[in-house]
Amino acid sequence: MRGLTTHELPYQADSAALFALVRDLPDAIWLDSGKPLSSQGRYDLISASPDSVIETRGDLSTISDSLGVRESAADPFELVKQLLDPLLDSAPGSGSGSESDSEASCNHPFVGGVIGYFGYDLGRRCIPITPRATAVTALPDMRVGRYLWALEVDHLLQQSRLIFHRACPDDLKLTIIQRLQTPQSSSMAGFSLKTPFKPTLSQSEYDAAIARIKHYIAAGDCYQTNFTQHFSATYSGDLWAAYLALRRQVASPYSAFWQWRDQALLCLSPERFVQSIAGVVETKPIKGTIVRGATPEEDHKNAQTLLNSAKDRAENLMIVDLLRNDLSKSCAAGSIAVPTLFALESFPNVHHLVSTVTGVLSDNASPIDLLRNCFPGGSITGAPKKRAMEIIEELEPVRRSAYCGSVGYISANQRMDSNITIRTVLADGDQLHCWGGGGIVADSQDECEYEESVNKIRAILKTLETFI
Repeated sequence: MRGLTTHELPYQADSAALFALVRDLPDAIWLDSGKPLSSQGRYDLISASPDSVIETRGDLSTISDSLGVRESAADPFELVKQLLDPLLDSAPGSGSGSESDSEASCNHPFVGGVIGYFGYDLGRRCIPITPRATAVTALPDMRVGRYLWALEVDHLLQQSRLIFHRACPDDLKLTIIQRLQTPQSSSMAGFSLKTPFKPTLSQSEYDAAIARIKHYIAAGDCYQTNFTQHFSATYSGDLWAAYLALRRQVASPYSAFWQWRDQALLCLSPERFVQSIAGVVETKPIKGTIVRGATPEEDHKNAQTLLNSAKDRAENLMIVDLLRNDLSKSCAAGSIAVPTLFALESFPNVHHLVSTVTGVLSDNASPIDLLRNCFPGGSITGAPKKRAMEIIEELEPVRRSAYCGSVGYISANQRMDSNITIRTVLADGDQLHCWGGGGIVADSQDECEYEESVNKIRAILKTLETFI
């Protein structure tokens, strides 16, 4: 991409110290690979000071930029496309730091573009359902910014570089370069949890909801429904300290930290939603979970139990079929493939079954089209998607907000990567919110499903509760 300029920086295996240098800038965001603690992930992306921000709530979006603040009832995904489009055709650049189109496209995941989250409740704009659940946060359904620079840390090549889009103002470039090249004393306020996390549902209420889902499955309404339960607590202090504690315990390849006003997203997700690189599309749904063992022998036994579980394999396959259909809406005919089915991936707290579905983006589809056509992710709805979402709306008493949505980026070089926003804590005022869940199928056992939903987030809740 012409007009792209880069500045090399010394490589650091842990990007936390780099983000700390810019985190006080407006809308500073870190897409965190979890390195060096995570065995997966490749890139960290850090940015701040977007020139435009879109916040969507219900049917209205608010656009804030240099022209002021205005509202729009347009499709939020179309608004994101409008935000990105002016960056796609870059004017020729100059200077020793500029790169060719091919170099920028091949070598960098993000060269300026949009970063943010698309919350689960934004899915109501894609698949209309009758509203029933109560909102427990005031977070927007979607919040994205247009960022004109990024600090890219490539852990595979052990390289770090600042990347500036041609539209990035010179004064912002200077500020960022000075921040990241000048040692600063680190400061971090304390964090405190005022109350333990409390569930919204009792276990008996949870069991009743599972029974209702199994009734719908027996009646032929659905094959699988992803059911989640909500926990909340009150806190005070610096959420950055909380996030650092969480990533030490459950470092994950699709993590993110983003704080604005009195709200924040602390995400430790192990799951990719959709990625697009040079038109090659990939999604990696997780379905099937078992807790890690206390000893190597127990851990191996648990992993083998998961790999051989007919129930978990069936659950995974249902979502693979759903995602094959979702990808086909944006991909060339005959290009959909499943190169990996039921692979074991291990994380600090659990083992997962993960499959990989790929495709080739059709000539008339963009990465944003792909995201919209797959949204919300099938692994956190169930199948068929619309009926599963209706059942979720009926049985989950509170809305999911940003949870079970997607955090990621769409770059001006048409690269995109995004997660499924699970293993996530949302902050709103002095409240913290966290959810855990799983796919319910015909042979689900109530007690096992309840334990699985808690096991997925147990490490998160326990880590934060050490701050009481």
